[in-house]
Amino acid sequence: MLLQQQKIQLSAYSDIYDLVVPKDNLLRKINELIDFTFIYDELVNKYCLDNGRNAESPIRMFKYLLLKTIYTVSDVDVVERSRYDMSFKYFLGMTPEEGVINPSSLTKFRKLRLKDTDLLNLLIGKTVSIAVEKGIVRSRSIIVDATHSLSRSNPFSAVQVLKERSKILRKAVYTIDKDWKERMPAKNVDDDLQKEIAYCKELEKVIESDQALSAVPTVKEKLNLLRETVADTRDNLIFSKDADAKTGHKSSDSSFFGYKTHIAMTEERIITAAVVTSGEKGDGPELPELLRISQENGIEVDAIIGDAAYSGKDNLLLAKEQDIKIVARLNPSITQGVRKNEDKFYYNKDADRFVCPAGHMAIRKARQGKRNVGQNQVDTYYFDVEKCKHCPLRDGCYKPGARTKTYSVSIKSDMHQEQMTFQETEYYREKAKHRYKIEAKNSELKNVHGYGRACAYGIENMQMQGAIAIFTVNLKRILRLAV
Repeated sequence: MLLQQQKIQLSAYSDIYDLVVPKDNLLRKINELIDFTFIYDELVNKYCLDNGRNAESPIRMFKYLLLKTIYTVSDVDVVERSRYDMSFKYFLGMTPEEGVINPSSLTKFRKLRLKDTDLLNLLIGKTVSIAVEKGIVRSRSIIVDATHSLSRSNPFSAVQVLKERSKILRKAVYTIDKDWKERMPAKNVDDDLQKEIAYCKELEKVIESDQALSAVPTVKEKLNLLRETVADTRDNLIFSKDADAKTGHKSSDSSFFGYKTHIAMTEERIITAAVVTSGEKGDGPELPELLRISQENGIEVDAIIGDAAYSGKDNLLLAKEQDIKIVARLNPSITQGVRKNEDKFYYNKDADRFVCPAGHMAIRKARQGKRNVGQNQVDTYYFDVEKCKHCPLRDGCYKPGARTKTYSVSIKSDMHQEQMTFQETEYYREKAKHRYKIEAKNSELKNVHGYGRACAYGIENMQMQGAIAIFTVNLKRILRLAV
């Protein structure tokens, strides 16, 4: 029964799509670019094929999620828009007169069908194979970097998030009718969650009382987003802490609470691999996995382009074994020698500090040895000993009663000298010019497709969000280059 739903539904009105969905429409181009039956093949085992009611097509459900990411709308609005937007109906494989799903079906699809599916590697691998097949990928380099996404509940409190949502809704109303400023309920000025929820509910009620205003698309979308945020806040009032998210550092004096997505991308700006971690993880240790996935996806790699976080000794050794060049500025702070558990301390390139396994950043560093001499120098990082005394990971790391806790890095390696020499070559300088491209890609993911903040709690949901966002930007890039 599920397989039968993949067949094209015939309708006397289907010809209307040729009139209202132009050839250059993005959704039409995506439909023509990729055969989505791979989604069915991946998820078919998640369905019962001989019992129960007919399920919605997994391909159509996946396409709903894709539309959410492309247009950054809520579950309610993507379903509502598919009721009247002919390009949406065409993309979803619906007949013009066909009804839509209940928005709650999308939540069930995410939780029941996509759970335990390696969607991230599946979708990236699919787009990379299309790019390779079309001859789009010609370079033999990958550019690597990490971008951070804030947890759904941080860095703002639940009250702050609701205040921001209600503010956006009010602005949308004022653009329609400024006189509405006199009709709005009194804002909550206290930092009290229950009062803010009550205010948001009252705001919803007042705006909904005007059917004409609440039906305006720009207002309706913001109203639905506020309603969805209120509902989520009420449901997660007690257990809203995102257990998988961790505190990461963007500089020595600024931090964020959330996740990191480590990305590899070709010079043609096709993302070839991604790994999602909690926010405190270092960038450099993820390079071997990014390289492995990129190669498994059919990318031949002669050079890896990145920043100083990727020039650690382990990465240099790995690259040398495969005759790959590391186009990353050598930083003495990450050139670690052999030590016990060295992989548990991560170097944060932005803050120029090491971070311990518990996520605490060093408060200062000092260099010992002769100045301007690479041999026999040591960088010593000092941690806040008061935090160490009460740290759950202190056993084997902090000696009880010690006045200081330090972590030292010695700067001495022939390999480092080789890398320093390589940094002065013309090849290095030319390849390094491509590094900006991945920063632009990170910006696109965040600012265009909502990847700056997690949509749900937990690293599995972050991986799912990353999978669909990266799938979207890769498809858009392939369509642009395939012209």
